[in-house]
Amino acid sequence: MALPSCLKTGGLMSPATGFNLSGSLMKLDSGFAVPIKLQSNRKGDRERLRIQAVFSFPPAFLTRNGRAEKQKQLKQELLEAIEPLERGATASPDDQLRIDQLARKVEAVNPTKEPLKSDLINGKWELIYTTSASILQAKKPRFLRSITNYQSINVDTLKVQNMETWPFYNSVTGDIKPLNSKKVAVKLQVFKILGFIPVKAPDSARGELEITYVDEELRLSRGDKGNLFILKMFDPTYRIPL
Repeated sequence: MALPSCLKTGGLMSPATGFNLSGSLMKLDSGFAVPIKLQSNRKGDRERLRIQAVFSFPPAFLTRNGRAEKQKQLKQELLEAIEPLERGATASPDDQLRIDQLARKVEAVNPTKEPLKSDLINGKWELIYTTSASILQAKKPRFLRSITNYQSINVDTLKVQNMETWPFYNSVTGDIKPLNSKKVAVKLQVFKILGFIPVKAPDSARGELEITYVDEELRLSRGDKGNLFILKMFDPTYRIPL
């Protein structure tokens, strides 16, 4: 039988359009021959559809709900890792490294880009983890360590206060000076021994504190000496006495 002229010349007539599709033929697994250019076009179409799908339906973490879920998950992982470490007093170097890594993941999803311009930072916060040896006092007998520590910040009055509880109820108040929208310089002013004996703080009682994460429940800060502070909200209405 004589071949149709279109096959003799290497062309293929499309029955749907009536146009010649020139080029070599490739045999597919189905047994049907499809022009290479047509197959290439189909691959290109699939790729374009894939790209359109990615941009039409972004991954969950790019959506508002997705970001909130990611924040919640990372915070939970951090809090669970902190829980058995007695605010950091029993943390080993490996524990500290793991907490720091988890904290950095939380800091990366900070919803408050300019903490010092937000009311969220105000109030009384309970310290739940730190690497500061002077706060933890891990070398002291347990009964001589403060059971709970708090920190309060009032941005409108530029005041900061650190408080211990049982057994000594020591506290210190000071002034803060914003260096940018995240970092403050801290100058401590007055210590109160046993909660009522005032002692003027030395001029060297200075430092810096950067707020690296804050929302309604949790606050992370890093000091200029490299210490990490993790606090949970205790009383958002608390005001530092003037």
